[in-house]
Amino acid sequence: MKLTLPIETINLPSGTDLADRLRSMTDDEFYHFCQENPDVKFERDSNGNIEIMALTGGETGRRNTKLTSRLDIWSDETQRGLVFDSSTGFKLPNGADRSPDVAWVSQQQWNRLTPEQRRKFPPLCPEFLVELMSETDVLRMAEDKMREYIDNGCRLAWLIDPKAETARIYHADGSVQVVQGFDNVLSGENTLPGFTFNLSLLR
Repeated sequence: MKLTLPIETINLPSGTDLADRLRSMTDDEFYHFCQENPDVKFERDSNGNIEIMALTGGETGRRNTKLTSRLDIWSDETQRGLVFDSSTGFKLPNGADRSPDVAWVSQQQWNRLTPEQRRKFPPLCPEFLVELMSETDVLRMAEDKMREYIDNGCRLAWLIDPKAETARIYHADGSVQVVQGFDNVLSGENTLPGFTFNLSLLR
């Protein structure tokens, strides 16, 4: 679940024009804003609206770990790229700051970044990512975010709904494949050659 706060609606501390400050916040300022509030997960859309993401429950955290650990094993074995968890923010080409539940970036794309860019929110869209829906997430909003990822350069993205036991697979050409049932195995296709994930691990 997320709460989107249009800048104009934020309650301001007395004597502080916080709305103007957030509206004009640079990438560095937003990064430090997030570091100064480590107990809260923020995202920012391309219009500058701050989105406060709810903390995950135990089941969602367990499932995130299953996904991240399996992908990390494949990544270590192939040395093709790097895996990031849900605490990592990425600056997308459209200006949004997003933190998918699981993300993979090729070594080639990572090597293009400066040390400073790597230390902060990497200015790129992961080539592969996963968003794991919680029980309170709204499907339409989750689908919009997946399309945003694809529009910004993601090559393969999985939107997984454990409650409905459904996975939606988004491709770079805009096509979406719906997989019903957690008895299925998802493939990393050409983006992650040889990587597979058994959805039954998320039950």
